[in-house]
Amino acid sequence: MRDLRELDKYMIEGGPDGGRFIVRSPTDHCVMQVVASTGESWDHVSVSRERRCPNWPEMEYVKRTFFLPDETAMQLHVPPADHINNHPYVLHLWRPQHCDIPRPPGSLVGIAALSDLT
Repeated sequence: MRDLRELDKYMIEGGPDGGRFIVRSPTDHCVMQVVASTGESWDHVSVSRERRCPNWPEMEYVKRTFFLPDETAMQLHVPPADHINNHPYVLHLWRPQHCDIPRPPGSLVGIAALSDLT
C-alpha cells in the first residue's frame, strides 16, 4: 500500500497507518468515502457511496490511488455466516503484507465477450 501520507490531499482524519479519506468518483465526481488501514499484516481499503455501491471504474480508481502499481489487491466473497455489514453500500479491497496473492494464469483472466457466454 502507498504511504498514506502521500494521500494527504484526500485525508479528512487519521495518520500514516490509517484514516478516512474523501475521493471523488472518476465517473460522476460524487463523493466516495474511503477508510484505509495497514494493521494486523493486512492492507485494507473500504470504499462507500451514499446511495449505491461503488462500481468497477470507481474501485479500480481507488485501487490505483491507494496501492502501488505492482501490488495486487483483492475483493473477498466470504461465506454468508462471516458477513459483517456496517454499511449497505461499501466494498473492500484487501492485500496481505507478507506474501503475494496467488493469481490465475492471464489467459483465464480476460473478459469474455457476450457471444462467448452463449
